[in-house]
Amino acid sequence: MSDKAKRSRTHFNGSHHPVVDFWRREVGGISPRSFSDRFSASENMVLRLEVYRKLAKHKGCVNTVSFNAQGDILVSGSDDRRVLLWDWELGNVKLSFHSGHSNNVFQAKFMPFSDDRTIVTCAADGMVRRASVLESGKVETVLLGLHQGPAHKLCIEPGNPHVFYTCGEDGLVQRFDLRTQAPTELFTCQAVNPRRRNMEAAQLNAIAMDPRNSNLLAVGGMDEYARLYDIRRLHGDGLSRAADHFAPPHLIGDLHVGITGLAFSEQSELLVSYNNEFIYLFTHDMGLGSNPMPSSPEDDSKSSVPMAYKGHKNVETVKGVNFCGPRSEYVVSGSDCGRIFIWKKKSGELIRVMEGDRYVVNCIEPHPHIPVLASSGIENDIKVWTSKAAERATLPDNIEMQRKRKPRGWMYRVSSPQELLAQLFFLQNRSRFSEDREEGEASSSSTGRELLDLILNFNDDDDEHVSDDGGDGVSRDDFFS
Repeated sequence: MSDKAKRSRTHFNGSHHPVVDFWRREVGGISPRSFSDRFSASENMVLRLEVYRKLAKHKGCVNTVSFNAQGDILVSGSDDRRVLLWDWELGNVKLSFHSGHSNNVFQAKFMPFSDDRTIVTCAADGMVRRASVLESGKVETVLLGLHQGPAHKLCIEPGNPHVFYTCGEDGLVQRFDLRTQAPTELFTCQAVNPRRRNMEAAQLNAIAMDPRNSNLLAVGGMDEYARLYDIRRLHGDGLSRAADHFAPPHLIGDLHVGITGLAFSEQSELLVSYNNEFIYLFTHDMGLGSNPMPSSPEDDSKSSVPMAYKGHKNVETVKGVNFCGPRSEYVVSGSDCGRIFIWKKKSGELIRVMEGDRYVVNCIEPHPHIPVLASSGIENDIKVWTSKAAERATLPDNIEMQRKRKPRGWMYRVSSPQELLAQLFFLQNRSRFSEDREEGEASSSSTGRELLDLILNFNDDDDEHVSDDGGDGVSRDDFFS
């Protein structure tokens, strides 16, 4: 038999041919679990993804989407401060309630083993809240804790129905146990680079827990380092040093980058998304230790170089990043161009680009069991993607970034008078809090600059929020009339 025939036969009998795998499952040559994993991980499934359904009930940007453990219910949170539970397959809202937050909901997740009746949320108002769905169908929400600034993300301890963690722009990481009355303040993240030491704390945008080791917690924010903490070694003094740090060698010392998203793979690899840069994959042996600043250029040059995922654009908003596939075979991210990008994890090869939003895609959440994705962004809907396309997609000839809206900087998505008032109210309260703590003129000046920037950025482009039919745009006249 020729080498060409052998290669052809091997490919046909290999694990990447869905028809052969189906036959092998039927005759007992492959277990149902292995068949399901191979099916979900198939590149063919990724190339056939297309929009299955649009879920449109929110009245603001959708900032968070997350599946329950079974994968039949999707929870979402929005700038409208509401939380919705969806039967995504039918497109129906099962439950809708006000979160209790006074500003944009940034994250909402089901607590495990709660029969989908306990949902925890964090938001731009800094509050961390719990929503309990009662037998009557009514929802009770309670305040669990508070950050002094926006709280972008939370993560749940794998398999634990009681414990989760939050991070905020105040640099604080908190542990919440639903069986107790108050959160535990674990530590406040401090700047590593001496040139950033003027910062009171390193502002945090992302937090993630290793699914294979719930003692390992990663955080990232407004500098170049993803920090890894061993919860068992925290001293309780609020200033515990990270056990390890991760950063691409060329970004160490760069004062213009920050981290917007983190995710752990099933193999405990750490995925880090940088603003105005790329996405990088780190393994444990790439860590820089508890004191990451190189003492000499030689130290920097010896650092391992992580896999990079390129092509998207991450400048305008705080974007998440994720894995998909049963063994984390793919990396997925949104982009400022309104597209979804999918890469092979091992090689970094870009294999798919999909139109996901008219403006920006911020969130992509994989289904826990099957090849389904949920995505959201600046538009008010959620898009559910399934592998139902008749033809395999190919990459566009030109993936060059096509800007669709004027950049406003991170998180400035103020598009209505109500949103402007909410942001002004939040900054005013933060200013009062700073004065109460006697932080001096520097804090007041900083808040004043944020207020001015917010007002100047409010609808600075009258056309960009006008709907296709021209009827739902908002202008300065609407606010001041």
